[in-house]
Amino acid sequence: MSDCNGRDDESHSTVRNVVFVVLDTARAKSVDTQLMPTLTGLAADGTAFENAFATAPWTLPSHASVFTGTYPSEHGTHGGHTYLDDDLRTLPEAFADAGFETIGVSNNTWITEEFGFDRGFDDLRKGWQYIQSDADMGAVVRGEDLREKLAATRTRLFDGNPLVNAANVLYSELLQPAGDDGADRATDWIADWLVGRDDERPFFLFCNLIEPHVEYDPPREYAERFLPEGTSYEDATAIRQDPRAYDCEDYDLTDREFAMLRGLYRAELAYVDHQLGQLRAALEAAGEWEDTLFVVCGDHGEHVGEHGFFGHQYNLYDTLLHVPLVAHGGPFTDGGRRHDLVQLLDLPATLLETAGIDDPDLREQWSSRSLHPASSDDARDAIFAEYVAPQPSIDRLEARFGEIPERVRAFDRRLRAVRTAEYKYVRGDDGFERLHDVRTDPLERTDISDDEPQRVRALRRRLEERFEPLETTDAPEEGASADADVEMRAGTKERLADLGYL
Repeated sequence: MSDCNGRDDESHSTVRNVVFVVLDTARAKSVDTQLMPTLTGLAADGTAFENAFATAPWTLPSHASVFTGTYPSEHGTHGGHTYLDDDLRTLPEAFADAGFETIGVSNNTWITEEFGFDRGFDDLRKGWQYIQSDADMGAVVRGEDLREKLAATRTRLFDGNPLVNAANVLYSELLQPAGDDGADRATDWIADWLVGRDDERPFFLFCNLIEPHVEYDPPREYAERFLPEGTSYEDATAIRQDPRAYDCEDYDLTDREFAMLRGLYRAELAYVDHQLGQLRAALEAAGEWEDTLFVVCGDHGEHVGEHGFFGHQYNLYDTLLHVPLVAHGGPFTDGGRRHDLVQLLDLPATLLETAGIDDPDLREQWSSRSLHPASSDDARDAIFAEYVAPQPSIDRLEARFGEIPERVRAFDRRLRAVRTAEYKYVRGDDGFERLHDVRTDPLERTDISDDEPQRVRALRRRLEERFEPLETTDAPEEGASADADVEMRAGTKERLADLGYL
């Protein structure tokens, strides 16, 4: 039974609020107690999901799956269609209609109103801005020297309110903490909001913290803890970080340089873990911690030299799909470590059941299964992932670099993966396929598809039972229609390029 706000009177829930934190680009293989004591402490007191997987290897489609409970080919949000369609029901909408105050703080440019992610939020803030504005002054911040900064200021200052734009530039240039990409400001704002709110409604709070994302530029004191011996902070931060240029062989990185980059990446995770602790402290200070379901995950992982890749595009290795997932509060307190296969798209069903909400519209569209300990949903015996369209497209790579390597040209394909507890099978619409025994080959180094044709056929059938055959499905071409790909603002394009997406 549900009341007028959609909340379940007979629910086994014991939480009032829900806080959902995404650590952008956090991969499961890099999480340990030394690196992330806050997250591992939450896991020790709550529930850790050891086998949690994203549905896609990058931000936009992964977040769309979490917000809608659907796979990328179902929600249709990907490199060839960069907008979350209006006819999809979202998790924030379900909380809003159930009577919750809904607040979002995003530090990733993809997760904004520009790409359809604001629906259901009372307020969705851009964490990289000192004063909220549609104008993005990131081009000024990214200027290599004073001349570039002044030129960008002249171009952008009067795009909207010049006083607001000037304040955002001054904050980014002079006041933002060194090595911080918005997490410190986000947690400070949330702390102030918690103390100042006089709303009697429960709240749903979403927060994306982007620090582990390229460019890795952690505060010096964090970097020096994790860099290889004999490496200086100056040497490490001087390394070029341009994943798409690396893919296209525009420059090379040595093993030593990748080791330094991995040190910087680990330092970013350590820093964002500290900010996670600040967020928990803010909830405790506001007296909300005991009544809150607190969920933390990575939206996808990262390659820092593994499999010959830098960044998180063009493939479906577990380095990109296996993510941390921890829940604390209510039925997840003292829940131990769970080893069953779960997907990030299981979070909508989980969060709503734990909060005592039934949303028929969202339930009707989703492929989500609740992870609540008392749920009647069946456990998964397999997880699925998709890479619908290259991001950036091969055309964009050619426009930037001219002739690109055949290795990269081969990435112009659609990929799907199915993973059981024993095997992982990846198939492309160009006939590409790989099979791995993940028990004996967890790093996915040895393709055994030729040795196991019967298992390949069985797992291919699993993919085709879950989705339509790859050969009959065409990913939308970039710019194929007016609504296929959002025409981004210039500032947005620059910020996404800075993050390695364009």
